[in-house]
Amino acid sequence: MIDLATILRPDAVKALHGVTSKKRLFQEIADVASSISGVELTDICSALQERENLGPTGVGHGIALPHARLAGITSVFGVFIRLEKPLDFDSVDRQPVDLAFALLAPEDAGVEHLKALALVSRTMRDTNVCGKLRANNNPATLHTILTERQNVQAA
Repeated sequence: MIDLATILRPDAVKALHGVTSKKRLFQEIADVASSISGVELTDICSALQERENLGPTGVGHGIALPHARLAGITSVFGVFIRLEKPLDFDSVDRQPVDLAFALLAPEDAGVEHLKALALVSRTMRDTNVCGKLRANNNPATLHTILTERQNVQAA
């Protein structure tokens, strides 16, 4: 069974100030993802932007779920970013985004990628979880909030 504790490493959670564009957010995500996966930062940025060009990944309520498939990645993993200042993301509800959970997957990850995306989406739709995420900016606390809920669900 897939869970957030498996997908999201503690060093893949950041609280950031001064991110003022979607492109800059993707660069921040790519920076973290590159250090985890060893895949080139520019390749990750390009993959996220290409997916975004198909349609915005801002799902509403201040949440974005950017995702991409990449060569060189061996398993699905996530990067969570909490933005101090919400930014325009062309979201479905036109609300600016302050919580971004990016998901990166191997090129051939079919069902695994979709299951992970569904799990992240379910988690981020929980208003209690989002409220706690918005009330904290310590990466360790943010990681605990995201992964703890999963443990409760799996029990």
